[in-house]
Amino acid sequence: MATNVLPSRIVLEVIKNDYADWRDCITNYFLAHDLWDIVETTAEPPEPENDEAEFKAWTKKNAAAVHAILISCGRDVLSQIKDFTSAKTIWHRLAIMYDRIERERMHEAKRVLAAGPSSITAGTFRRRTNQTGGFSEYATLYEAVRSGDGHTAYIFLASHPDSVNAEITHLGQTALHVAVVAQQEHIVQTLVEQMLPEGLQIQDNEGLTALAETAIRGSLRMARCMISKNKHLVTIGNNWGLNIPLVLALRFERRQMALFLYSHTPLEELVPEKGSNGATVVTKAINTGNFDIALDLIMRCPRLSISLDTDNISPMSLLAGMSYVFPSGDRQPFWTRCIYSCIRIHRSTVNINYEEARLDIENNGEETTGPSQLKWDCYGIVKGLKHLYEMKLIHLQSETLLFHMLEAIATELNDQVGAVGSGVAQAIFSAIRAGIFEFVFLVVRRNPELLWVRDSDRRNIFMSAVQHRREKIFSLMYGLDQQMIKTITSARDNFGNNILHLAGNLTDFTPLDHITGAALQMQRELQWFKEVESLCNPMYKTELNKDGLTPKLVFTKTHKDLMKDGEIWMKGTAGSCTVVGALIVTIMFAAAFTVPGGTNQETGFPVFIHKKLFETFIIADSLSLFSSSTSVLMFLGILTSRYAEEDFIKSLPNKMIIGLSTLFFSIATMMISFSATLLIMLREQLWMVIPIICLAGIPVSLFAMMQFNLLVDMIASTYGSGTFNRKMKPWLTSI
Repeated sequence: MATNVLPSRIVLEVIKNDYADWRDCITNYFLAHDLWDIVETTAEPPEPENDEAEFKAWTKKNAAAVHAILISCGRDVLSQIKDFTSAKTIWHRLAIMYDRIERERMHEAKRVLAAGPSSITAGTFRRRTNQTGGFSEYATLYEAVRSGDGHTAYIFLASHPDSVNAEITHLGQTALHVAVVAQQEHIVQTLVEQMLPEGLQIQDNEGLTALAETAIRGSLRMARCMISKNKHLVTIGNNWGLNIPLVLALRFERRQMALFLYSHTPLEELVPEKGSNGATVVTKAINTGNFDIALDLIMRCPRLSISLDTDNISPMSLLAGMSYVFPSGDRQPFWTRCIYSCIRIHRSTVNINYEEARLDIENNGEETTGPSQLKWDCYGIVKGLKHLYEMKLIHLQSETLLFHMLEAIATELNDQVGAVGSGVAQAIFSAIRAGIFEFVFLVVRRNPELLWVRDSDRRNIFMSAVQHRREKIFSLMYGLDQQMIKTITSARDNFGNNILHLAGNLTDFTPLDHITGAALQMQRELQWFKEVESLCNPMYKTELNKDGLTPKLVFTKTHKDLMKDGEIWMKGTAGSCTVVGALIVTIMFAAAFTVPGGTNQETGFPVFIHKKLFETFIIADSLSLFSSSTSVLMFLGILTSRYAEEDFIKSLPNKMIIGLSTLFFSIATMMISFSATLLIMLREQLWMVIPIICLAGIPVSLFAMMQFNLLVDMIASTYGSGTFNRKMKPWLTSI
């Protein structure tokens, strides 16, 4: 019989735990396609040198048999046999594998029976029965439930009443599980009505109840149907008691489902004494942006703030690493900050709204996708404003959440040892690494003793702030008295570094990406070093760390590459701008002697000397010539500079600022001069002159787009109010 065409479906289901049924199906297939001798023969395979035709025929049949077995196996089984090429070897390996599994099952069944009837739960009885008889008897029920054929399912259940609680798939699923996965709501309703409340608690092989599957898929109608029959379902986790339905809804970002389940989950099941589910609800809510749920639960049980979830992470530690949920960790352009500051959010919007889920059920019962559906006012007219509104709402919710977490810290912690043991100290240093000023400020102000905590390298809060270049957090030092500043700056870490050593140390993790250009980065590093130096005892400048280096030597050693990059950046920028400036000088100098309209042959004066537009031309030409000459000289000064460390603080930035400013001014006045010339020569043809003058603004605009931001950043960095807030008011009430 031909064996070159294989059907795509050989068995009803791929092999899992029903090996006996699978073996019978495959055996019949092999017999029907003349492949049985390949797996059961005792003879050795033919050799190609003895009989090439026989070897080719055997190879073809062996490949067909191997293919039939492989496509009938699940992924877990396939991974154990895919490397074998002989169908006979694979066949016997599967027999040995499942014979061992069957012996283990029989041993477990005998153990359960020996323990007595009281130890046989509904789930145990269900699995023992089905593993003996397989799942083929439930094929009709499975297909009917999966396809939504309620009539067929009803007839089957009427004739087989026990099937409603039976395991009908190799995944350990009941008919209710299958209906939930297939999203057949009417079937779910029918099955729930027929099942006892205890039947809804049956778990599949993964430990998931039907409600847990519903939480993953987000059908509110199905969830309400089940919970109305058995309110205990919301407290059932997986095989290890973890991942209750509420956690699953949050994990899979089903917001409406999470709100609904949260309103039905008793607080007693979420307290720390009951395990990690409560903390997991908070961490998953924070991770998925459901801050209202996290906030409400923390308000009801503040102790969850420092409790560990299933991943051994506390909500406080998680929040400390999420910089984008706090204003200080979300860098915004100037115009965005202005709009952000004008947005007002009602306090009621911050808290949870239980009616949101309930109304959704009454309307259509469908889970909405995407981010939280926020109720906001007229800001929704513009999409950009909506984004800013949502951002500010998250910031407000996170700050409110942190405020309530402080209650737990104040209650649970009595000293620095308690802070380290509970993870609060680690959370503070995580917040410093992420640059979350609000977190550090609020936590330390509420618990002043935390000012003295140290990390694993024995670095205090301000040493860590210097190490990670967090200027807002470091500026808190200006709000302390002189004695405290002396105590803080006198600290040493495990490597013998004082705070000035850390200011001079540049690592691969030092955050400089937000600063434009290597030269400005070098300037910022020097500003940091000078600022810390101004607060330290002069003796600290000459102190040696364990590597035998002073702070200044540490700075020079670690900033060598950055200083070289800064020199290259400065010279590259200056070189490019010098070419542009020199070109403008040449053009403007020539234009001064080839005036529009020419000169009078008798007097030698320009023809249009008495016209106001000519005066505009001369003034603009002169200003452009002078400013471009100045810019060229400044850029030449940059190219010939010595490039010492100190030059990056003022000297080089000053020259670059003057050079860019005068170059920008010269381009603008050159365009004015050009426009005046056109108006003088073609004053009768304005229809042509005006569009050309408008086009003259393009070069100015392009230069502004490319260099103006750099110029503004450089001016702000060099002449601005400074990176550090030296006017910080006293903020620590007691210590």
